[in-house]
Amino acid sequence: MKAVVHHAPPGFDGLKVTEMKEAAPGRGEVKIRLKTAGLNHRDLRVLNRPRDTDDPVILGSDGAGIVETVGDGVSGIKEGDEVVINPSLNWPHQSPAPPEEFDILGVPTRGTFAHSIVIPAGNVEPKPEHLTWEEAGVLPLAALTGYRALFSRGGLKAGEHVLIVGIGSGVSTFMLSMAKAAGARVTVTSRSEEKRSRALELGADTAIDSDGDWQEQMKGEKVHLVIDSVGPATFEKSLGRLLPGGRLVTFGETSGPHVEIPLRPFFFGQFTLMGSTMGSSEEFRQMLNLVSTHKIRPVLDRTYPLSEAPAAFLRMKAGKQFGKIGFQIS
Repeated sequence: MKAVVHHAPPGFDGLKVTEMKEAAPGRGEVKIRLKTAGLNHRDLRVLNRPRDTDDPVILGSDGAGIVETVGDGVSGIKEGDEVVINPSLNWPHQSPAPPEEFDILGVPTRGTFAHSIVIPAGNVEPKPEHLTWEEAGVLPLAALTGYRALFSRGGLKAGEHVLIVGIGSGVSTFMLSMAKAAGARVTVTSRSEEKRSRALELGADTAIDSDGDWQEQMKGEKVHLVIDSVGPATFEKSLGRLLPGGRLVTFGETSGPHVEIPLRPFFFGQFTLMGSTMGSSEEFRQMLNLVSTHKIRPVLDRTYPLSEAPAAFLRMKAGKQFGKIGFQIS
């Protein structure tokens, strides 16, 4: 089968499309014939991730397709079922932090950028009926990450005001849709005027320039919750927009891994700082219920055939996308 793999050496030079052998499901597993998949920033990071072997490994965490084969001991799933893949491995129940055995589908396990994948039966869920295959294939990782950040960690409630820093990524566009569906007010930031305009079209109440004066642009208004995955470039500005007792959730570090926290405003403001990563299978099902109930659709940037995977990776690396980049597989 055709697959997008990473081989030695590290970086883009090891990225290629090649033939890989298909696997058969073992006990408790299912084989999915993939129709679509989605690209995430994680797929960029794993290009430079140290590995125990130089053997090629199939990339990809997002995917949707049709159950082709059901292994022994599997119940509740049958051949022909249309499913989406939960990329969160070994994290069955919602908890403050993932268990030690938690991992994410795709490196070191075989990923979704291929014609088929074998995964544990517990990691497939019915495809939301209102979504196209292209939409379903890009849903899982980003929507789960956004759901946990907003609700499980951030505790967002109807009527609250949330600030989403850095609109344009798959996660941030999902959070915009989810927050509006939950009855929250949403302010977003971006350096790109085009991305700010797109966010307003999607329902954002306010869109401000990341490089400008946030206090001035928001007319002094502050928020209950900030979701900041940018890091040091925006962290202090984010703190400055919190109401007393406000919460800040972070799940990324696109501008660097270290921040300085001004302690006096932090403790006088009674702020809460929380980290978030992916989510559990329980939260994945909660997210799917929210998506289905409110008919939330992913924002699609572009869809590429697997043969053009390097171009998709380069588009994401350049930060040109608005929403999710997908792959058409079959």
